[in-house]
Amino acid sequence: MSLRPDLLAPAQSPLVTLVGAGPGDPDLLTLKAVRAIRRATVLLVDDLVGPGVLRYARRTARIVPVGKRGGCRSTPQDFIERMMITEARRGERVVRLKGGDPFVFGRGGEEAEHLRAAGLRVEVINGITAGLAACTALGVPLTHRQHAHGVIFVTGHAGDGQSELDWAQLAATAAQGFTLVIYMGVARHRHLAEGLRTHLRSDTPVAVVQHATLPQQRHALTTLDAHGGHHATRKPGQPGHHRRGRRAAGLGRPAPRQRPRRYSGCRLNAASAAPMPIKTPPKVRSSQRMAHGVRSRPCKRAANAA
Repeated sequence: MSLRPDLLAPAQSPLVTLVGAGPGDPDLLTLKAVRAIRRATVLLVDDLVGPGVLRYARRTARIVPVGKRGGCRSTPQDFIERMMITEARRGERVVRLKGGDPFVFGRGGEEAEHLRAAGLRVEVINGITAGLAACTALGVPLTHRQHAHGVIFVTGHAGDGQSELDWAQLAATAAQGFTLVIYMGVARHRHLAEGLRTHLRSDTPVAVVQHATLPQQRHALTTLDAHGGHHATRKPGQPGHHRRGRRAAGLGRPAPRQRPRRYSGCRLNAASAAPMPIKTPPKVRSSQRMAHGVRSRPCKRAANAA
């Protein structure tokens, strides 16, 4: 993949913007992401995007849910890519809104390659990845000078046709002083724990976080040996993040949950520290969600879970 995607398509070519919506809390959006969402006329929205994020969309924008959840019916990837190309060529300002960061287990790389192959320009706006946000929500750092000298981000399941990760090798690396963050590992947590026990002590701290940064956040602090019993009631379709390492429980109690901050119509200009008025984002109307095309159906098992 080229490091200069702007050179792959002429400047007048249609543009598609891949936007990272962060872990869910709209206060964690970047200013650049908010501007892109406000400009968009068509938004293809990932299932993990927090509902508060859509308040920044314009009232006339067409919002298309294109969710993907394990164990549930998902929108086909080829449909998503075709729709982005079609709408961009029609002159729409297309934004692909993804949970977390587009280039961290978000299929952003695949979509960018497909769009560039079709002659379109691609802009990527980073977001806070859920693995980082989950640890911060617990008050636990990913790195620490005395305990964790690096961090490893991995996915808990291999893609279609891909080989299984060597969990024993990952455990050996983590044992040298690395934090191991596992995305989408809930469904296979017992298998992952067995592989990690080959080189990690049974009392290695483990943190499991769901719905990080949101009011309904759930988490469990346990050990590698006792990890298997903490997911007996989990249902398919519920995303979760695992964090293993010596700093997973090193700071004791998790950071207290805070109420989402509400702005009163102004924010600080980073350059001058002077108040700068902004428009209050409009609420999402129900009519915005009535988009044409294929829509992902909500997972009943996930909706009924505690």
